[in-house]
Amino acid sequence: MRTPRGVTLWLALWRVAHDLERVARADVAALGLCLSDFAVLEALLHRGPQPVSAIAETVMLTSGSMSTAVDRLEGRGLVRRAQDSRDARVRLVDLTPEGRALIEPAYQAHAATMDASFAALGEAERAELLKTLLALRCDARQKQVSR
Repeated sequence: MRTPRGVTLWLALWRVAHDLERVARADVAALGLCLSDFAVLEALLHRGPQPVSAIAETVMLTSGSMSTAVDRLEGRGLVRRAQDSRDARVRLVDLTPEGRALIEPAYQAHAATMDASFAALGEAERAELLKTLLALRCDARQKQVSR
């Protein structure tokens, strides 16, 4: 078998990512959330209170989209903004008790759904896939910086 070209690999990766994203979107839509709102809540659950800019980088949203997401979540009573006690210029976003009550079980259910989405791979294959994807991401980011 011939070694696949980069474009072939990229197309396969793109298609798989698209299919997995559809699974994830449908899973979190059952909570009345879009994928970006779920990602914000998950980031706060696992990383604690953070500035909007840090969350935006984590969940890969632009600053405008991030502000809209936080406004939407704040309007639903799931997050709150507060002044950072160490730096008055910084506003931190944190989960409210209602937000925590929503995201903790939702995250566990979503994790199970995503585990099932990778059931075709064994443990060693999953580990190797993660290693490969991280190497590709690192290389892609280095190429972005050097351009």
